[in-house]
Amino acid sequence: MSLPDVVSRDVWVEARRELLAAEKAFTKERDALNTRRRELPMVLVEKEYTFIGADGSAGLLELFEGRDQLVVYHFMFQPEWDAGCPNCTGFVDDIGSTRLLNAANTTLALVSRAPYEKLAAYRAARGWEHPWYSSYGSDFNYDYHVTLDESVVPFEYNYRTKAEWDVLPNNEHTQTQQPFDLHGLSCFLRVDEQVYHTYSTYGRGPDAMTFTATALDLTALGRQEPWEKPEGRSLESPGDHCH
Repeated sequence: MSLPDVVSRDVWVEARRELLAAEKAFTKERDALNTRRRELPMVLVEKEYTFIGADGSAGLLELFEGRDQLVVYHFMFQPEWDAGCPNCTGFVDDIGSTRLLNAANTTLALVSRAPYEKLAAYRAARGWEHPWYSSYGSDFNYDYHVTLDESVVPFEYNYRTKAEWDVLPNNEHTQTQQPFDLHGLSCFLRVDEQVYHTYSTYGRGPDAMTFTATALDLTALGRQEPWEKPEGRSLESPGDHCH
């Protein structure tokens, strides 16, 4: 395994100070990026969606649970599957309590296309308390581009068309038999009885929300995944991947 160079404390402090300057610059860039995200325009959600949750049928407005903001994690769980995506499962395992999120007038909800009975059984087996809704039979997954099915809507994932994905090296999304679900995260704002879509992110976009990945990014071995640099610090066995 490739490990960091061993140096004196003085040399390490000098290198650390150089990195600190870059970290501070990145923090300022991140703050500016967050400002741009808050300045994005929003889109009125005019279509009616029906979900099934623990209390039966619900519309999108009810997913807010009376709060002003809603964060939806599009959890990969296709109707024919008997278990959820391992990577999505790890993401939700890492969430922990949403008490502080709720205190900020924001609700988190999971949404998947599988029938609610499957979601409820998986949720119970994992010991999760986060609300989870089935969008089975509605257009929600298709409209927010986490179910890819060109017979329903034109192909789009992470704001790229199928033609744009076809020329990229990591284009397994275009090679999978449709319909196929992928993951993502969408944010909504409630103003009185109107719901607005303010943001969606896909692919590695939700990475910043996970404690484990963020903590590992601070360590010498990192996330221990094959794509990371420097090479030679990844786990011998790659982690689970989605179906």
